[in-house]
Amino acid sequence: QVQLVESGGGLAQPGGALTLSCAASGFSFTTRNYHLRWYRQRPGKEREFIAFIMTKGGNPYYVDPVKGRFTISRDDAKNTLYLQMNSLQPEDTAQYYCNAVVNERDYYGPGTQVTVSS
Repeated sequence: QVQLVESGGGLAQPGGALTLSCAASGFSFTTRNYHLRWYRQRPGKEREFIAFIMTKGGNPYYVDPVKGRFTISRDDAKNTLYLQMNSLQPEDTAQYYCNAVVNERDYYGPGTQVTVSS
């Protein structure tokens, strides 16, 4: 059974940094080329895609609002996806979700809250 569990959210000051983790189970990053994504849902808005990485090769992809500030990465040995977030701004306040497509089915974790405020 595929499970994704995010962690690492919390309160950060503008200009600060946080690193989110997403522990994956029920599938292994090393067995095939999986697509892994981070999404976020800001208050009053729909969930939006922000970053993408494949488990075998390719370059990460970011949407413009986070490009140059956020870095998506993974640790295959730990089967964990990460999102390093730097230069955080109040508009980054959101519930953050990791996503994996496994056997043509979308899976999301329950999310982790990030609040950016002074």
